Amino acid sequence: MEKIRENIALFDMDGTLCDYEKSLNLGLEKLRSPDEKRYTGTVRDDAPDYIRARLDLIRSSEKWWAELPKLKLGWDVLKVAKKLGYKMMILTQGSRSNPNAWSGKMMWIRRYLQDIDMTITRDKSLIYGKILVDDYPGYIERWLSWRPRGLVIMPVNKHNKNYKHPQVIKYDGTNLGEVKKAMKRVMLHNE
Repeated sequence: MEKIRENIALFDMDGTLCDYEKSLNLGLEKLRSPDEKRYTGTVRDDAPDYIRARLDLIRSSEKWWAELPKLKLGWDVLKVAKKLGYKMMILTQGSRSNPNAWSGKMMWIRRYLQDIDMTITRDKSLIYGKILVDDYPGYIERWLSWRPRGLVIMPVNKHNKNYKHPQVIKYDGTNLGEVKKAMKRVMLHNE
């Protein structure tokens, strides 16, 4: 008897369904002294030590995670997956040192997506899906290394705009038809 795999679409939170970057920048602005020059660099690992310390402070708040704003690009793809009949699942990375992030993410999901299952993991490549919707190349590369027929939809941002991979379709808000067509094609594969 041939086993047919479920049509599962995995959705990242930070930078995909949630506007993580915008929220971090707003948090940094609230912590800026009135006489201090506004920080305009990246909120990634190359930020100065004092900015990284502030970012850690911001991210230590359960409430901050629970109140992340929605990111339209990810929600566009989520709506398409729902219309096509995919089983949707949240797949988010969990910090080893910040349990407030875990509980805050759970609160966010209960608020916006209570009918969708969630997995918090340290290694996204362990989780099966036909599609991964994620903005971070590091997670994408590892997930694809185990899925030669998998598809990634990547919401475009300033950090990943130059990333290229034959199994990745970048979504910038203008090519939803292309995304939908690729998602339909992947549904037909039974392995």
